[in-house]
Amino acid sequence: MSNRVRGSRIEQIPEPGARRSWWLREALAAEPESPATSPLDRDVTADVVIAGGGYSGLWTAYHLTERDPGLKVVVLEQDICGGGASGRNGGLVTGWWDELSRVVELFGEDGGIDTCRALGSSIRAIGTFCERHGVDAWYRRGGYVMTAAVPAHEGAANEVVELARRLGVGDELLPLTAQQVRARCGSPVFGAGALMRDGATVQPARLARGLRRVLLERQVQIFEGTKVERLRSRDPCVIETAAGSVRAGSAVIAVNAWGAHWRELQRLTVARGSYVTLTEPIPARLEELGWTGGECITDLRTAVHYLRTTADGRIAFGGGGAAIGIGRSIGRTFTHDRAAVRRTVEGFRRLLPMLADVRIVDAWGGPIDVGPFHLPCFGRLGRGRAYYVTGYTGNGVGPSELAGRVLTGLCLGQEDRWTSLPIARYEPRRFPPEPFRSSGGWLVNRAVVQRDRQEERLGAAKPSTDFVARLPSRLGYRLPPE
Repeated sequence: MSNRVRGSRIEQIPEPGARRSWWLREALAAEPESPATSPLDRDVTADVVIAGGGYSGLWTAYHLTERDPGLKVVVLEQDICGGGASGRNGGLVTGWWDELSRVVELFGEDGGIDTCRALGSSIRAIGTFCERHGVDAWYRRGGYVMTAAVPAHEGAANEVVELARRLGVGDELLPLTAQQVRARCGSPVFGAGALMRDGATVQPARLARGLRRVLLERQVQIFEGTKVERLRSRDPCVIETAAGSVRAGSAVIAVNAWGAHWRELQRLTVARGSYVTLTEPIPARLEELGWTGGECITDLRTAVHYLRTTADGRIAFGGGGAAIGIGRSIGRTFTHDRAAVRRTVEGFRRLLPMLADVRIVDAWGGPIDVGPFHLPCFGRLGRGRAYYVTGYTGNGVGPSELAGRVLTGLCLGQEDRWTSLPIARYEPRRFPPEPFRSSGGWLVNRAVVQRDRQEERLGAAKPSTDFVARLPSRLGYRLPPE
């Protein structure tokens, strides 16, 4: 524990990085005995080999076996399934209706609406999967509330709400007054905002481990503790590891922020840290707040604060804007950043001041893959049959199910509803090469964090800070603020 002065007393802040996320520890403790997996120690063959045992890789394996139960699928994971972002995230499962202006800009009105609806179907499909396979991932579809938490953000959601109404999908994104927001969660800090019905929460590690169990039951080979060292993407694809290889007709690269290690993906993603804190169980206090509907909530900052309740009456509260990865480095700064945890706790205390006496009992962090357009993108490495997805930008729980469907069609060479979606085909503008990617990302991220803090403390950002924070949009990227 580290200390933070709060009022007249010193608050004990949990130390991040000493152990796995609370989600994963809880999921592993609740997990029924399942077949152990071991690192790859031989050469094997497969129809499809998948690098990455998180959501994207596991959903791809799941949909491949749904399409063709006879396919031989191999999954390689450097840690354990759920050990990366899939077992550390906040567990918010949200749609893209709040991104509607950006999606319409990229794909047109019809294509944008179709893309958003496709993600909505994936959010519902996650619940169906849990029910069908007996996966107790605490799935709860309570909607997603966006709220202004500083005067500068009042009305920030109005434009996209009006766009949804104009395009005939106003029932997907409803305006909320401050009073309506506070009826769902009674914080005096919350102002006006919007409600997206495409919103749910899960215990993220339970979902990842549930996917793993189902895949093992389907005879998918999962090799954990196996780091990919080299990929040859020509037909056939060959993935080499320290002690073995996999030769397959198709390959999928689903490694999230660890794409920073892949030369071909470096200019499509920047790794940025995000941290989550967890309270002690407080079910009675949640009743007092009126926060009983299972809504997930975010404020309207750029480095967004996100919060949700759990099945045992806790609050998980997270914040973006932590460190930017330099070059190909994914190191301790993403998991052991005490300052990032302190800032996250400060955000919790500010947004929920009536819970000043509630203890923060756990904290953890990890990297997220920030894409050039704030949306995931798909592609093929070279001219072979190796496909990738990257760039979830902190919103990957729902979109990863959709990504699994897209990658399945690409691997099987099938033209279907999923591979025909505009998001499966667009090519974003790439980030600059090094050292400009890392140095520029660090500079902008620092300005974004300062901008948010200035709006909270001063009521508005300084012009110089705002200028730097908005540089990406001036250079043709579609990252907030715009």
